[in-house]
Amino acid sequence: MSREDLLNSTLALQALSLNQGTSGNASKRHGDGFLITPSGMPINEMSANSLVEMNLHGEAIDAGKPSSEWRFHRDIYQARPEVGAVIHTHSMFATTLATLRLEIPAFHYMIAVVGGDSIRCSDYALFGTQKLSDSAIEALKDRRACLLANHGMIAVGKSLQQALDVALEVETLCEQYWRALQIGKPSILSAEEMRAVFDQFKGYGNWNQ
Repeated sequence: MSREDLLNSTLALQALSLNQGTSGNASKRHGDGFLITPSGMPINEMSANSLVEMNLHGEAIDAGKPSSEWRFHRDIYQARPEVGAVIHTHSMFATTLATLRLEIPAFHYMIAVVGGDSIRCSDYALFGTQKLSDSAIEALKDRRACLLANHGMIAVGKSLQQALDVALEVETLCEQYWRALQIGKPSILSAEEMRAVFDQFKGYGNWNQ
């Protein structure tokens, strides 16, 4: 089921307008390595057999060509044993704010879904490089999501469903923050207010599962 689950999640990313065409990628921890979407293949042309199995040494086990971003998928799995799935999108609002290299502050309590009081934006690095992976790992410390400068967004979760839920919520938050900035400067919740949110979030939804 691992291949079918990853394919279905990839199709869901397109249906939710989080990715389209050949943009973005997704992966799922699998055995001692992971499955990842292929490089340069339109989502609507993918099949379960298109997905590429890789080990944590960065070697493809299948004959296919993995996404050019396989490095940060591998490095996240190595650095974060609790992570079972990684989703990378070029969604409209997350990418828009990433081009401004903005960190998203606690303007709304749902920022808590990422595991902290902000959504960081990584330093810029060329796609597919180890430098980008290193920047992403830094921005994801104690977080389930980050923006990638001039690029897009990464969301992680214990499962594909949780990673997908995080990606969708982050995109929604980015849209709300962008809209608020058109009017003025949003009020930011204090550290004390966010601590109360985290307490309330315990056992809420699937965020802490």
